[in-house]
Amino acid sequence: MSVKLRSPLGQAYGLGTAREGAQAWWSLRMSAVALIPLTLWWVYEAVAHTGVDYAGFVAWVREPITAILLILTLSVTLLHTAQGLQEVIEDYLHVEWAKIAGLIIVRFGCVVLAVAGIYSVLRIAFGG
Repeated sequence: MSVKLRSPLGQAYGLGTAREGAQAWWSLRMSAVALIPLTLWWVYEAVAHTGVDYAGFVAWVREPITAILLILTLSVTLLHTAQGLQEVIEDYLHVEWAKIAGLIIVRFGCVVLAVAGIYSVLRIAFGG
């Protein structure tokens, strides 16, 4: 029987790091914090533009600050969605191939939605 003279920390040293988990946790929290003012702005504008015709909507989107904030809201929302779904998939899917497939589908779907949304905003903003 051998006596272990190393501390628990010394025994765990070299077995991996928790830094990646902390980075993912902070990233998810920061995107959530960023979404608070963006969502409040979006809800305010949606209510303020209720009943506006198509020409009025296009004029609103063509304002530079509006286009920028729409793209930011869309981007941060889809980033937050991808990060949150990644956490759920990693925590609750235990079959490795299903976990990998789920992560690929979520990332691909969020990227496609972001590209389509940004393209749409830019097309309206630049008069396409």
